[in-house]
Amino acid sequence: MANTNHPQKGSNITVEPIRSLEDIKSIKKLLSGNPRDHLLFTMGINNGLRIGDLLQLKVRDVQGVKPGDTIRVREQKTGKTNILVINKATHKALQTYLSQTLAEPENFLFKSQKGNAPLTVSYANRMIKDWCRQINLRGNYGTHTLRKTFGYIQRVHYGVGYELLCKRFNHSSPAVTMRYLGIEDKKVNNILMHEI
Repeated sequence: MANTNHPQKGSNITVEPIRSLEDIKSIKKLLSGNPRDHLLFTMGINNGLRIGDLLQLKVRDVQGVKPGDTIRVREQKTGKTNILVINKATHKALQTYLSQTLAEPENFLFKSQKGNAPLTVSYANRMIKDWCRQINLRGNYGTHTLRKTFGYIQRVHYGVGYELLCKRFNHSSPAVTMRYLGIEDKKVNNILMHEI
């Protein structure tokens, strides 16, 4: 059976954001019986950090946090310090997960089943592709989908400017952020219809 979430040979391999709030809700519902995966998805779409940085979190990093708290994270790719903000959705998913697992402070938050090691990025990539396939999303999805979903929803549903998103993503310019989020030229062209 062909994987509908894998690009055709020779095609563009850029992953897409999840653009619909309904699809996000469907994935959360799908993951509701798996607190670890639900937390990974929720944390990913609510912060815009790279998945590799989320996978490095340890239980001690998040113990006792409250909504509004921030956690400093060193980005593996850039070496820069960034922050993970605990909003209400992330806090709720975190509390559910921690209450249902016997996690030691030194354990990785997103622990694999092979000793005290985190999930790998490639395994998380397969998980995300599978979640999208299970809710019948067509397109190419993967680990960057969570980060892109954060930015896309912030921009399209909340009207957050590219400059702020650029800063959040540590991109070199708002134009890079716009391309990264897959905002089509059609959306840009629509503003040209505004009469002044």
